Amino acid sequence: MMRLRGCGWGVVLVTAAGLLLLVALGLALALILTQNIRHDIILTLFLVPDLEIKGQAVEDQLLSTSAPDLLNVGDGASHTLPTMSANRSQVDITAAPQPARIPPAETRCGGVLTDSEGSFSSPNHPGSYPSNMLCAWVIRVPPPSIVQIHISSLGVEGPSPCLFDWIEVQDQTEQGSVFTRFCGNVAPPTVNTNSSTVWVTFHSDGSISGTGFTAQYRAILPGHKSCSREEFMCDSGRCLLPVSVCDGHPNCHDQTDEANCSHKHKECGGQKTGQYGYLSSPNHPRPYPHQQLCIWYLFVEEGHVITLSFRNFSLETQDVCEFDYVEVHDSVSTGAGRVLGRFCGTTFPPDLTSSGPHMTVVFVADEGVADSGFNATYQAVSVLDRTCGPGQFACTTGECLQQQWLCDGWNDCPDGADEQGCGNSTYPPFTSSCEIIEVEMCQGLSYNLTSFPNIWLSIADQREAATLLRQYQVLMELACFEPLRKLVCGMFLPQCSPQGGVLQPCRSICSSAEQQCSQALDLFSFSWPFNCHLLPDSQDPMECSLP
Repeated sequence: MMRLRGCGWGVVLVTAAGLLLLVALGLALALILTQNIRHDIILTLFLVPDLEIKGQAVEDQLLSTSAPDLLNVGDGASHTLPTMSANRSQVDITAAPQPARIPPAETRCGGVLTDSEGSFSSPNHPGSYPSNMLCAWVIRVPPPSIVQIHISSLGVEGPSPCLFDWIEVQDQTEQGSVFTRFCGNVAPPTVNTNSSTVWVTFHSDGSISGTGFTAQYRAILPGHKSCSREEFMCDSGRCLLPVSVCDGHPNCHDQTDEANCSHKHKECGGQKTGQYGYLSSPNHPRPYPHQQLCIWYLFVEEGHVITLSFRNFSLETQDVCEFDYVEVHDSVSTGAGRVLGRFCGTTFPPDLTSSGPHMTVVFVADEGVADSGFNATYQAVSVLDRTCGPGQFACTTGECLQQQWLCDGWNDCPDGADEQGCGNSTYPPFTSSCEIIEVEMCQGLSYNLTSFPNIWLSIADQREAATLLRQYQVLMELACFEPLRKLVCGMFLPQCSPQGGVLQPCRSICSSAEQQCSQALDLFSFSWPFNCHLLPDSQDPMECSLP
């Protein structure tokens, strides 16, 4: 079985207790339906900016530890809200609200920013941010001003499409909400929004942590949109990094980013296919010209990786490499994979090695200070000769994996090399056991044997699963509870197959529940919170379960 990090069969689960409470409060939720099988489940929520609770703006309650009992929705009418009873088995009009779980003080983040300018950052920045964080900032400036955001430092687990850790900006336009997500270690261009209220969220999973980010915001008038000195501004006010200008792909609606590009590619860049080669900035060792964009595409034979070594290096020095820099991508083009690094100043970059037979090197120079530039050599290295770091395992493709991923039941190497010969391996294979379903809510399914630990949702045993499933019992009065029960039980207590494996719920189970439950959720403008397309499209009981 091949594990696809960040896009496995698992789906995002929304606790029904939280769902009902949020619906009752009239909050608008924006769900990021992502699940990384190795990591935790993700829920991002944004609050309606004009909602008021007891006469106070709702953002004042963002870090509140209890739910309000009275809601003002702007029409002058007051509405009493139900709260969840202690056992969460029914809606209790009189029970006291349950306290919300908030992180320890040292890791708290998020909040409401109402000054005309300010800054915010990930917890512990510039140190490593904690795992399993979800931070939300609401930035509000007085209309008609709009919000401009500049992320000046970024070190967030990537690469694109940012399925593990990310920063996300939600901007409200006339056409609806626009979400822009960032990750990696290259600071994105300036974000000119179109609204006086903007939501920013930061999410981290349970795995790799980076240095996080720091960002600045300010209020600007709609006609005064701007970009940083090295950036290019489209007619719509969108800012582009230099690497996105004259790259052969129009990024502006009017395609102005691809106009007047002949000088940008003069005597630099291009495709290199030899097993060994050389590349340098224009005019090296003399100062490089201003306003340069050079892109080298390196390709070597299959079964090899590329090692890039810098022999000379002197670019304009900056704390953050924004003006002149070299950027190295572990992919066939920019934006297609992880960034190995962005470098500037006079400190030599380390030797860089790709994970496959291709690498892309970008050199950017602005119109300001110019230095002597750089030269570098690259060399193809056979994957058989490549050595990985301590605690790592080398696939036959050259990719280095964590040692603990060996013989864990997942094919992490493209050819499955990490799961071959596991019978004699000192790394024990993943083991699970079939056991009779004991959780009352999930008894009476088409199967009575489940597999634990639950490798899909990282649930240790049935006791933990039962605790989580109690939150769904508040939906028992809904007409669609039965199909929803089958779907949820199929994920929390997966069927143990006759061959000893674990069966995922079939897509039809999810689709049936969606069809029957969506109408009820639509009454509250709440979208279906499960991504059914990530489940197997089959009716074969050997491939998936039909609870």
